[in-house]
Amino acid sequence: MLWYESLDEKIRDYLPDLKVVCDEPMSRHTSFRVGGPAKRMAFPSSGKQLVLLMSFAEECGARPLVIGNGTNLLAPDEGLDRLVIDVTEGMTRLEAGEEPNTILAECGVPLARLADFACRMGLEGLEFAHGIPGSLGGAVCMNAGAYGGEMKQVIKSAAVLFPQEGVRTLRGDELDFSYRHSVLSDRPEGVVLHAVVQLTPGDPEAIREKMRELMGRRKASQPLEWPSAGSTFKRPEGYFAGPLIEGCGLKGYTVGGAQVSEKHAGFVINRGGATCADILAVIEHVQDTVERVHGVRLEPEVRILR
Repeated sequence: MLWYESLDEKIRDYLPDLKVVCDEPMSRHTSFRVGGPAKRMAFPSSGKQLVLLMSFAEECGARPLVIGNGTNLLAPDEGLDRLVIDVTEGMTRLEAGEEPNTILAECGVPLARLADFACRMGLEGLEFAHGIPGSLGGAVCMNAGAYGGEMKQVIKSAAVLFPQEGVRTLRGDELDFSYRHSVLSDRPEGVVLHAVVQLTPGDPEAIREKMRELMGRRKASQPLEWPSAGSTFKRPEGYFAGPLIEGCGLKGYTVGGAQVSEKHAGFVINRGGATCADILAVIEHVQDTVERVHGVRLEPEVRILR
């Protein structure tokens, strides 16, 4: 029996209320707007459903992939012979935490919504996250950040499912945050279920103004009008990716529908009709050229799915 046939039986018997779609295009679930069909895509409505589904996936050999807003993913044109689990429909609980100045948020909560919620509560510290298009789970996994802020500064704890160990609550220091890294970078089988954010009291209007300022800077400098995965490359030690790429004359370099943004060279964008192969070709050409000219090998920040 094929893995998805076995999984279908498990879901039918034990999770009859779980929404599951067959051969769902990944292009509908990634900010690059590319990617072929996922063999199965599930949309759990609770942490309990997600934990049970992950258990079934392991039993059936389904190779689960948990996604949020898909803002840091590049999916292959041929699709994924995997179970993709989208947490953005059902796992979006957001509320004040049990301790003062904390917020409890599930993994599917968009960072922009989380930052707005904090602002309304008069809590500062998440202004940097307002313009980041991803969701909380992915932000914790990669220690997302912008404009001098990062998740490391605000995460008090996170509940993480490790398939072989069960659910563990990890403190911020146990998450081993560093630049675009957490313990989940080394243990990608782990899944963030929810997290507690620790903030400080502040003036809501001042917080809102700071978010407006950062969003204005983002709109002025980044190609937000085009599909992309944000910054395509990690910041190499001692350098910035954008100036290195621009210094090679690669702004506007195009393969098919993929292009190095003319607005910000650190972004590879989908100008329309780009395929995964187009985007990979641009990424590889940029890496090779920057290494040849500057002696620096750029590492993709975008996660390339297989």
